[in-house]
Amino acid sequence: MNDLEQLVQDAQAAFALALAPADLENAKARYLGKSGSLTEQLKALATLAPDEKKARGALINAAKQQVEAALTLRRQALADAELDAQLKAEALDVTLPGRQRGCGVLHPVSRTMERIEAIFGSMGFDVAEGPEIETDWYSFTALNNPENHPARSMQDTFYVDMKDAEGRWLNLRPHTSPMQVRYARAHAEKHRGCDPMPEIRVIAPGRTYRVDSDATHSPMFHQCEGLWIGENVSFKDLKVVFTDFFRNFFETDDLQLRFRPSFFPFTEPSAEVDIAFSSGPLKGRWLEVAGSGQVHPNVVRNYGLDPDRYIGFAFGMGPDRLTMLRYGVNDLRLFFDGDLRFLSQFK
Repeated sequence: MNDLEQLVQDAQAAFALALAPADLENAKARYLGKSGSLTEQLKALATLAPDEKKARGALINAAKQQVEAALTLRRQALADAELDAQLKAEALDVTLPGRQRGCGVLHPVSRTMERIEAIFGSMGFDVAEGPEIETDWYSFTALNNPENHPARSMQDTFYVDMKDAEGRWLNLRPHTSPMQVRYARAHAEKHRGCDPMPEIRVIAPGRTYRVDSDATHSPMFHQCEGLWIGENVSFKDLKVVFTDFFRNFFETDDLQLRFRPSFFPFTEPSAEVDIAFSSGPLKGRWLEVAGSGQVHPNVVRNYGLDPDRYIGFAFGMGPDRLTMLRYGVNDLRLFFDGDLRFLSQFK
């Protein structure tokens, strides 16, 4: 065995003993570094005769290639061992079920709103939507609730510190009743010249705002306003509409309805609407579910219509309260806390 063969074997043995990348680099330096054994062999070629230099150089280069090949193999072996150890330390249990993204569902109040729209739609009512920031005129004055009138305190709302282009104060609407006026005025303009004018049947569901907060009230809540105006629309029609609606909404004919005299500035006469179930946990208990009444002549005039010819009724109900009754929830605030443990029950 010549000296180069021995050098290659010594290098291979040194590389095999290296148990970490740093140890391997130290072993490499002993053979391939600036002062390594093979480097010294190459430097010694300068002292040889040209013929000897050529033959010796070929042998040294062959030995160097063998050492570099052994180095590469050991590097790969150490890298594989390190990866193996990492995989064992960070092993994944592939038998566990994967994490799935849950499917969202409609909020219970949204489901109630859709149900209301579907039932009234089957009775020929349109659905109207409008701005949640309203003018003082649409929120109160047009509804027979003039400025500084005591009745405004019944619907104390949030005001915005600015006015519209006509100098009217803005507020967060306390009810969806402004859509009565907006829709009726647009309807009257659209059918100007028609005699008689087609009836107005519309509901206006949406968000509203008042200074209220307790178990049955929220500063932000939902309301559904309704309006039916024609030449011969009476309280009889109101009773039929409400009876049909509530029996469909609660999916039972085992339900009583009563109208209790009340006061609203935009209707005259006015009535609260109560319902009572003949069975179940609420058996025999009268529950207030809506306000209603014959539209006041002053409001009909603000619709742009003749109150001596056109008459009808309006009503307002709280979808949040209907949702509470339908699902047996006793605290309105639960709907708006965003607690998924509560909301997931309505899948």
